[in-house]
Amino acid sequence: MTEVWTAHTADLDEATIKAARALLWNVFEDDMTEHDWEHCLGGIHALVWEGDELIGHASVIQRRLLHDGRALRAGYVEAVAVRGDRRRRGIAAAMMAELEGVIRRAYDLGALGASDEGAALYEARGWQRWQGPTFALAPTGIQRTADEDGFIFVLPAEAPLDLTGSLTCDWRDGDAW
Repeated sequence: MTEVWTAHTADLDEATIKAARALLWNVFEDDMTEHDWEHCLGGIHALVWEGDELIGHASVIQRRLLHDGRALRAGYVEAVAVRGDRRRRGIAAAMMAELEGVIRRAYDLGALGASDEGAALYEARGWQRWQGPTFALAPTGIQRTADEDGFIFVLPAEAPLDLTGSLTCDWRDGDAW
């Protein structure tokens, strides 16, 4: 397998940014939006190249999650994608291993919103499905995000967690989670 390279968004050159954007639109097709693209910027990217072609991307950004009366610094995983013809070769797992190291060293916990297809990968890596209700701290106040229930996963790090309690994310345009 090719090596995973990590870098902050600020350290990526224009060609790498363009390659990452193109890969994400190719992998997620109609499910990828401009908001989704923006959500994966501003943190650490894990990138896998095969020659001069980007075949894997994932990123971790900082968010605030509210749980049990505490504001937790969360490493939130975004845009985990592997080119279709390179899947099932350990690329996503290798990228996640890099990002999980970042999360364990820098955050109170890791979090992510999983698709049905991605859930098995995260569970196999020790991520735990959030069992309680989810919310978002919107400009108009706290809003329930019931459609996200069962799709949010956490990677415990420093903060004690009650997986059956409520979990509230900070606000952002597009999908809250």
